[in-house]
This record gives sequence, structure tokens and C-alpha cells, in this order.
Amino acid sequence: MVTYISILRGINVSGHKLIKMDALRKMCGELGFSGTSTYIQSGNIVFRFKKTDAQKLSELIRKAIEKTFGFEVPVITLTKDDIQEIVRSNPFSKQKTKDPAYFHVTFLSGQPEKPRYDTVAAGDYKSDELALVNSTLYLYCPAGYGNTKLSNTFLESKLKVNATTRNWKTVNELLKMAGEID
Repeated sequence: MVTYISILRGINVSGHKLIKMDALRKMCGELGFSGTSTYIQSGNIVFRFKKTDAQKLSELIRKAIEKTFGFEVPVITLTKDDIQEIVRSNPFSKQKTKDPAYFHVTFLSGQPEKPRYDTVAAGDYKSDELALVNSTLYLYCPAGYGNTKLSNTFLESKLKVNATTRNWKTVNELLKMAGEID
């Protein structure tokens, strides 16, 4: 069995695409997942399942949400090891002048094409900074994520991949939860 973390995009935001976490956990149980837990209402699922392709799991969850709740949401699934590597690889955490309260991680559904990323990276985002490591985009938003131009919608339109962002506290909490059911 492998510990996975699935991150849903755009549920329970401003009264749209509402999913209660107990209903989401029930759906995951019906898919054969074990030890399923959720973290906050924004769609973070930690569970155990047989070793399989994470993309296939994302698609399985996406289809189950559509069937169960009647709408589509993008889903990105990673293993606990993936999340450990993402935490370890945050280039901003090595800079002591940066406050971790302003770190964010944007999970991408795939590696963006280099020219697309280079165009985004060359933009002017005031005090906000970004760094791409594999298919993970690290953001430093000292004025707050709610004030950045580097939103999921902006990044998806420029990079042509699905994106969903979590703050640093949430990423670390998901890693902790994954360790607890491992």
C-alpha cells in the first residue's frame, strides 16, 4: 500500500462546487481507499491505496466526483514521497530573510513547456517571486496570496496546465497527515 495525497481544485469556493468532507471521504471509501482523511474544506485528501499510477488515481477521483456530485474538478495526486520532496526542494525555505507565512506551492498537472514558463518568470509581479522545480511552482507572496497576480487562473492560462495552490502550512500538514497513516 502507498500513501497518496489528492488535491482538488476549486471546490467549496464562494458557494460553488460544494462537497462536504464526510461525503468526499465516503466516496473515497467506495473507491477502495483506506485510512482516508481530509484537511480543511478546500479539497485535500490523504489516503492509502495499492501502488498505481498517480495520474490514473487523479482520473478515477475526478470521474467519481463528477458521478457523485455532478460536476468536474481538476485533481492532482501525489505520493507521500512526492510531497516530502516538494517540501525539501522549496528554494525559498533556504533564504532566512523570507517569512514562511508567505510561502505557497502551486501543484501543476504536468511540466510546463520551458518557453511558457520563461515568459511567466520574466513578468513583473511586484514583490512576489516564483520558482519552478519539476512540475511544482513555488511562490513567495509577501503581500499575501489574495493580492498576487500569480493566481491559479493566471498560471493555467499562461502555462497551459492545471494548477492548484496551497499555502505552506497546508502542504506541511498534508505531509504530517500522510506520515500518520503510513
